[in-house]
Amino acid sequence: MNYMGPDNIMTKRKDYFFPATSNFYKNPPQIVSGSMQYVFDHNGKKYIDFFAGVSVMNCGHSNPEVLKDTIEQLSKIQHTTTLYLTQPMVELAEKLSDILPGDIQRTFFCVTGSEANEGAMALARLHTKKNKFIALTGALHGRTHLTLSVTGIPMWRLDDNLVNDNVFFIVRPYSPDSTYEEAMEKSLLQLEAVLKEHGDEICAMILEPLQGNGGIIMYPIDYLKKVLELLHSHNVLLICDEVQTGYGRTGKMFCVEHYDVVPDIIVTAKALGNGIPISTFSTTDEIAKSFNRPSASTFGGNPVAAQTALSVLTYIEKNNLVQRSKELGSYLRQELEKLSSPFIAEVRGAGLMLGIQIKTSNNKVDSAEITDIILEEMKDNGFLIGKNGLNRDVLAFQPPLVIEKEDIASMIESLAKVLEKIQLQYT
Repeated sequence: MNYMGPDNIMTKRKDYFFPATSNFYKNPPQIVSGSMQYVFDHNGKKYIDFFAGVSVMNCGHSNPEVLKDTIEQLSKIQHTTTLYLTQPMVELAEKLSDILPGDIQRTFFCVTGSEANEGAMALARLHTKKNKFIALTGALHGRTHLTLSVTGIPMWRLDDNLVNDNVFFIVRPYSPDSTYEEAMEKSLLQLEAVLKEHGDEICAMILEPLQGNGGIIMYPIDYLKKVLELLHSHNVLLICDEVQTGYGRTGKMFCVEHYDVVPDIIVTAKALGNGIPISTFSTTDEIAKSFNRPSASTFGGNPVAAQTALSVLTYIEKNNLVQRSKELGSYLRQELEKLSSPFIAEVRGAGLMLGIQIKTSNNKVDSAEITDIILEEMKDNGFLIGKNGLNRDVLAFQPPLVIEKEDIASMIESLAKVLEKIQLQYT
């Protein structure tokens, strides 16, 4: 095949894309194929993928077992509408009722995480007959108007004309300037104050159980229990956004299970389709009764997406990917914490969703620039690592859950050399 090449792709992106669309790397490769934990560029160079399309490819790139079911369904019927009866969607809804936390068993199918979060927020309004929300600083919930409004990362809020009057932000239970316990206490005090004054107007609090784009931030283990108790005392629902964290990513099927709580509404996407767009918001029988006006998502849960998702869930169970994420995540964290570098401030996260907070005391280069340098060097060495954080200075390790221990070991070896090289240049 004649590949266009990175330079030509970059030129066409500049000519035909919106300027909002960016890319990693000064010298980006053209990715042309993938196989499980690997992707390949137009020159045939192999990269070990440690970002998985931002927690999408949990079962690996072009997983043959999943693809087989996708292609088979494509050859039968690709799309109708939810107004017609198809089998994969109801089988998927039934399967989800078995694995979702607690008594959550009713699901509405959408296409994107933004759409599903928007639907979950609409459900909360319908059920409580209230219309305001609480959200955390550092959160990212989507790019629709309402989900942008509950997004607490300034760079992702897009414009200044959001639903600001209907959203109360409280600080997340994390601060580099205090202990986790102190940060949690501050967050809970703010939550209590907002509920005391506005509880009769607030329908739900929406949060990620582990903030992804906010910098791989997990909360103190008893935070969500205390949050849920406060919310329910004011008839306020908890919406748990598991778009990045769902389906084994953190060493549990759903990240919220780490905290031993059951949210009122749970949202999933990304990994459920392993690259085929599908998302969900799910809730209990009682809350679902309130969502009774006509509503549908044209492509939500179409036969191909639903059948693919069924295959994904089967593959996760059959290959023990949740346990694998827990064990390999523990190994990855252990190895990351062994790294000795003046640029490492903290390692945090859970399972195979880990982050390194980068720091620097050099006045000539800031932590975001150091992060980009590390990403570029690691890419040249054959490893694709992500980045996130409020200042874009957190290295994100979110590989396919099918990654091997040997892949992690080779990445750590390469990262240690890159950090040493940069230390010589910038300290």
